[in-house]
Order: sequence, then structure tokens, then C-alpha cells
Amino acid sequence: MTIELTVVIGIACSLIGVVVGLANTQRTRDKELREKASGEAVVLTELGYVKSGIDDIKRKQEAQDEKYLDMAERMVKVEASAKQAHHRIDAMDGKEER
Repeated sequence: MTIELTVVIGIACSLIGVVVGLANTQRTRDKELREKASGEAVVLTELGYVKSGIDDIKRKQEAQDEKYLDMAERMVKVEASAKQAHHRIDAMDGKEER
């Protein structure tokens, strides 16, 4: 009878050990999944911030390009005006010398 009781207790303890081991394995797996999901969420959030920053830089660059093109157009007009003024001055200098 004691041998049978010892065997039953041994089997019961083994089964309890297996159940506890499986529960710990499941809990560890769940914890790892939560940590992995949390890490991925942080990466996605940071990626969103980077994308937002790049979009801001693109908008600023486009505005800067527009200002540059406007300034280049104005420069061409100023150069043309200066050229015409020099021609008029040269023409006036030529008339006065005669």
C-alpha cells in the first residue's frame, strides 16, 4: 500500500510539475510577446516622428526654392534695367562729348 501511495504521489507531483512548467512557459511567452509588441510600437512611433520631420523639411525646402526662383527672376529684371541705364548713360555721355 505504501508503494502504491508513493507511486501515486510521485505521479501527482510529476503532473503538477508539468502543469506549473507549462504555465511558466506560457507566461514567459506572453511576456516576451508584450515586450516585443511594445518595442515595435516604439519603433513605429519614432518612425512616424522621422516621417513628420522629413515632411516638414520638404515643405521648407519647397518654400525656399520658390523664394530662390523669385529672387532669380528679380535679379534678371534688375540686370536688364541696369543694362538699359548704362546704355542711356553711355548715349548721354556720347552726346555731351560732341
